Amino acid sequence: MDAYRGFVMTLMTAELLQFQAVHEALPHSTIWAFLARQQSHVEWVGCTLHDLIQPSFSFLVGVALPYSVASRANRGESFGSQFWHALRRSLILILLGIFLRSTHQEQTYFTFEDTLTQIGLGYPLLFLLGRASTRQTWLAFGLILVGYWLAFVLYPAPNSAFDYAAVGVPPDWPEHFTGRMAHFNKNSNLAWAFDTWFLNLFPRESPFRFNGGGYATLSFIPTLATMVLGLQVGRWLRLKWAPNKLLRQLIFAGLIGIIGGLILQLLGICPVVKRIWTPAWVLFSGGLCCWLLAGFYGLIDVWGFRLKPLIVVGMNSIAIYILVHLIDRFIIDSFHIHFGRAPFQVLGAAYEPLLTGALTLAVFYLILRWMYNRRLFIRI
Repeated sequence: MDAYRGFVMTLMTAELLQFQAVHEALPHSTIWAFLARQQSHVEWVGCTLHDLIQPSFSFLVGVALPYSVASRANRGESFGSQFWHALRRSLILILLGIFLRSTHQEQTYFTFEDTLTQIGLGYPLLFLLGRASTRQTWLAFGLILVGYWLAFVLYPAPNSAFDYAAVGVPPDWPEHFTGRMAHFNKNSNLAWAFDTWFLNLFPRESPFRFNGGGYATLSFIPTLATMVLGLQVGRWLRLKWAPNKLLRQLIFAGLIGIIGGLILQLLGICPVVKRIWTPAWVLFSGGLCCWLLAGFYGLIDVWGFRLKPLIVVGMNSIAIYILVHLIDRFIIDSFHIHFGRAPFQVLGAAYEPLLTGALTLAVFYLILRWMYNRRLFIRI
């Protein structure tokens, strides 16, 4: 789990490498075009490697829950004490997400689509489901997906007169759906409508009209389903099955999820869209998370690879998340102030963003390695 979490946080931090900037400087390179694509989110439908960061982080919260609950129970903590801890953790995650999104703003920026905030909103329910039976948990998983899908479908789809330009979407945008799938169009769906009411309840510099990326508060509901999927996988891990059996289970579960998500889209029932976390996305991304976990389980627990750098990052995932949001620009500016730009252009001007980002990543890793060596781990 720590190595997988470290891989996820490394993907997030690797945005500093700015593959897109290198690609723009070298537009004819297919390698940089591919890397830039995998380091950016899809516009609406589909998935890149970068799109798997948030579902993986959420999934792993669920995987870790059975271990956390068992550890606290072994220490003699009561249900009430554990639930209070879950509520406290939830509040901290919500507020931390808002705080990080408010940096460089003129005032508190109340938004709830940040990864930490989304996890925090659903965490108390995840904790309660952690005490439910396996059958009850799968039932809750299904109800979340069906209920979320039904809520979207019952909300009126945009008609031909809908002003997409007013919500930041070109009228001729190629990602528009028709028929039942039109209920999941960008900034014209249930989640967008909810936010035009909910987010305007908070102090704002200007009224909220739409999110430029189409992200929404209500995504915390299906994000809970992703965490529940992780919870079930965490239960499998605690059963201490034979390695080959566990690998087969993870691979099979991943295959079911991926195929299930694609079928929902191919049948016109629900598209695979991360930005509003559709039920099809829960299944598709959840399947890929199972495969990624299977890969790291095989590498570390079966074949004996250590992958220590990833473990160092994974064991302080909250620390690196906060550091990247708060001081990445400070580190980069410090490099330029004290060394100028010439040392970062040694491979050519096109690679300056890459070298600057690589050295910034190295600084972050050294900080985490120092914390790891001194057993300093930030936990919420």
